[in-house]
Amino acid sequence: MTTPRLRQLLLWCSLLAFSSLASSQQASPAAIPDYAAAIANPTRSDDDRDTDETRKPLTFLQFTKVRPGMQAMDIASGDGYTAKLLALVVGPTGTVWAQLDKPRPRLDNRLKAQPQANLRPYVRPVEDPYPADAPRLDLITLVLSYHDIAYQPVDRALMARNLFKALKRGGYFVVIDHSAKVGTGITDSKTLHRIDQATVVADFKAAGFKLDEESQFLRNPADPREQAFFDAKITTDKFALRFVKP
Repeated sequence: MTTPRLRQLLLWCSLLAFSSLASSQQASPAAIPDYAAAIANPTRSDDDRDTDETRKPLTFLQFTKVRPGMQAMDIASGDGYTAKLLALVVGPTGTVWAQLDKPRPRLDNRLKAQPQANLRPYVRPVEDPYPADAPRLDLITLVLSYHDIAYQPVDRALMARNLFKALKRGGYFVVIDHSAKVGTGITDSKTLHRIDQATVVADFKAAGFKLDEESQFLRNPADPREQAFFDAKITTDKFALRFVKP
């Protein structure tokens, strides 16, 4: 009988083998992504399309600079909304690793309903989300989850260093989260599920990342930043940051 530990070992061996194969496939600079086609893809769920209203997927994909053939990783992938979008863009010559802290039935159900060979979920600690001996990545995303990581017993500095190591030189790391009030650090991360943008910038700059661009596409200046996103009567103010590995 296959135990959960053995199943996870087999999955991770598969990930490493697939990564080794993918290392010979590079994202083509000439490859022009069709973001609109990815968003309109019929394999995306009705829930995904409802979520699009607040997540603005076209601008998001443009901001990530994701391209066909890329090797990407989505941290704290949840139900796979972001990972699915990225996988549709990178196409059959690319791969998206969907990192999870534990098995997530909603992502499992998504892939059962719409199998997608280049979207590969796996369970691994967020502090060490990608093996040191696997090929380096072109893109990492962390969407609406860093505030949760911040209040857990996680060594954020170690996590940031390992994410830096996981990227190729010139690779991008995109972080999006609900904005806390300026100067609050991680104080509101557990109660309001928000985090201060300056704390995020400081955390990842300390690991060697360079802030490449800040986008305003999810900003809402009308948000007083005093409620959790699930209690707010209006769309929360969110920051979008793109870091690069020099």
